[in-house]
Amino acid sequence: MRVVIVTESFPPEVNGVAHSVLRTAEHLVRRGHQPLVITPAPARGAECPPHTFGAGGGTGPDAGEPAFGAGDGVGELPVVRIPSMPLPGYPQVRIALPSRRLAAAVAGHRPDIVHLASPFVLGARGMQVATRLGVPAVAVYQTDLAGYAHAYRAGRGLGEAAAWHRIRTIHGAAARTLAPSTPAAQDLTAHGVPRVQLWPRGVDSVRFHPRHRDEALHRALAPGGEVLVGYVGRLAPEKRLDLLAAASALPGVRVVVIGDGPSAPGLKAAMPGAVFLGRRTGDELARCFATLDVFVHTGPLETFCQTIQEAMASGVPVIGPAAGGPLDLVAHHRTGLLVPPRDGEAVARAVTALAGDQELRAAYGRAGRAEVTARTWEAVGDLLLRHYAEVLAEHRGVALPVAPSVAPSAAAPVAPPVAPPTVAPAVAPAVVQPVVAEELPA
Repeated sequence: MRVVIVTESFPPEVNGVAHSVLRTAEHLVRRGHQPLVITPAPARGAECPPHTFGAGGGTGPDAGEPAFGAGDGVGELPVVRIPSMPLPGYPQVRIALPSRRLAAAVAGHRPDIVHLASPFVLGARGMQVATRLGVPAVAVYQTDLAGYAHAYRAGRGLGEAAAWHRIRTIHGAAARTLAPSTPAAQDLTAHGVPRVQLWPRGVDSVRFHPRHRDEALHRALAPGGEVLVGYVGRLAPEKRLDLLAAASALPGVRVVVIGDGPSAPGLKAAMPGAVFLGRRTGDELARCFATLDVFVHTGPLETFCQTIQEAMASGVPVIGPAAGGPLDLVAHHRTGLLVPPRDGEAVARAVTALAGDQELRAAYGRAGRAEVTARTWEAVGDLLLRHYAEVLAEHRGVALPVAPSVAPSAAAPVAPPVAPPTVAPAVAPAVVQPVVAEELPA
């Protein structure tokens, strides 16, 4: 199968979209398919080494590195980079400029299917090209752009409405939209996006493993024996890291922040007792994950939240917001705690509960590890190929059984269509309750 992947982000950028696209390309090559990636060019001077595939290649995309193993044989993943500009106010994000290279690259690859990863700017143009060529497209929803517009107060609500209009336009033209979590799928359907089905994300439970815990690193970060409470990800307004301020002031707790972004200066000022490690990748990132005692994610706009899975694979208990993707990932009172979104005091109470109970932390960590070890990228990649096959069968008029689209009701959870048990959600969102004040010590 010949596949064109049009993505808004790709390495050397480090984020959820870039990571999943690289994993997807890796799996396509392993299964004998021919992917082509089209993406905005990075900032001038950024290193873009070739992405090589082969039995001896590299340590993988979790490391933010270009080379990785992909079975027998050696080759390079073709990547077409479209001229781009930085997003105003957030230069780490690149926006593709209009270019004839996109249409030429898609037509030249002669794809059977077009995969649009988090389409918004370049992806919208990719959708137009696919439609013009008569090639079916699968649109992968990965970023809550409407929520981001609200978080950045774009146009006092007009930005959010415009974002949903854009999302409906792009995804409505796709043969299928793939959502990473039940709440994301229900949100899309409620806003009028048709043909929505689930496609979650995998996790590398070999790289992210409790055995990488480093007691020397723990002592260096917490010389007074404090409980290490960590966050990993972008430091940006939509991540609401300001909600960690109350937890960072707790006695016996040391907050560790891993990542970079435009919010870093303000966060350092607001949490003077926290340790900011900057960006970490590869084996170093895995070591940091496993060395944490508690992982906290504060962002209320996550369509999935890959770092929660990576923390669970590392055997670390998780605190997350009872909203969006974390509802599918965190088993409340079994693998971690869910708290009301946008509530810093609730985060602090949850941290207090786990910081004071080492046995509970260990139990949640073991349960989380057991929950995710079977959620391999291979299983997730094969599920994507099932989606491709169904879309191609529909496009060619071949009668194949296809699971129904996601129901618009938010009252009942949605199961992945013919999904293997290894990638099913950890907990049905309908039975997950957030932490309330009376459940935790004051």
